[in-house]
Amino acid sequence: MKVKITLVPLLVLLLAAVAGAQTKISGTVVCAKPDQQQALEVGDHPGHILAVSQGKCTWSKPMEIAGTQTKEGQVTISTENHGNKGNSHGYAVGTMANGDKFFVRLQGAATLKDGAVDTEEGKWTMTGGTGKLKGIKGGGMYKGKGGPEGTTAEVEGEYQFPTK
Repeated sequence: MKVKITLVPLLVLLLAAVAGAQTKISGTVVCAKPDQQQALEVGDHPGHILAVSQGKCTWSKPMEIAGTQTKEGQVTISTENHGNKGNSHGYAVGTMANGDKFFVRLQGAATLKDGAVDTEEGKWTMTGGTGKLKGIKGGGMYKGKGGPEGTTAEVEGEYQFPTK
C-alpha cells in the first residue's frame, strides 16, 4: 500500500511538468483549391467517391512557434465522399518564416455543397520538424469554411519540444 501512496504524488508532479512544457498556438490558414487532384467514382452508390489532392496554403494569421511565424505549406489529402459528407486523412508540410519545416498528420470530416467543401473540422498532430523545430510534437483541432478560392481554417492547439 505504501508504494501506491508514494507513486501518486510522483505521477502528479510528472504530469504537471509535462503539461507546463506545452505552448498554446492558434492561427488562420488559407488553402487554395488543389493544384493536383484525382477523383474516382466507386460505383456502388451515387456520390461515393475516392479522391487524392495536393495544394498550397498560406497563413493569413500566422502561428508563432519557437519565436518564428508560420508562412506557407503544402497539404496532401486522401478523401472518401458519400454524397454531401466526406472523411479525409492527410499530411501537411509547413514552412516557417526562417525556412524551418514542421510535419503534420490530419484527420477530419467535411460537409460538401455542389461537390466542394462547405465546412470541415478535424484533428491535427505535429510529428516532427527541421532546424529549430527538430523533435517538435503537438496537436490540436481545426475548423474550416469553403469558399470560391479554397478553404479557410482556424487552427488551435499546442506544441512541445523533448526535454533534454
